Amino acid sequence: MSTQHRAGGSKKRRTTLTLPVDSLTQAERIARARKVNLSTVISEAISEGLRLHAALERSEQVFSAYKNAFSGLTDDEMAILDGIILEPASRR
Repeated sequence: MSTQHRAGGSKKRRTTLTLPVDSLTQAERIARARKVNLSTVISEAISEGLRLHAALERSEQVFSAYKNAFSGLTDDEMAILDGIILEPASRR
């Protein structure tokens, strides 16, 4: 059974997870060292992992768009583009 409540301004939901023993042991050590509860450490680890996953997805999308945009160019044309700065110059 899950419940939602407000704590610290964010919604939270209670659930049960099955975690690898070594990961849980490491998270418990971190929680003790930081003097925070285990939920805080697990929540931060999941948030960081999700942030990294989203960043990886974005970089894959950019790379795919780059490949599509330049797929019709020859090696010589790509070499010319290599020396061109494609971002606006900063104002001085």
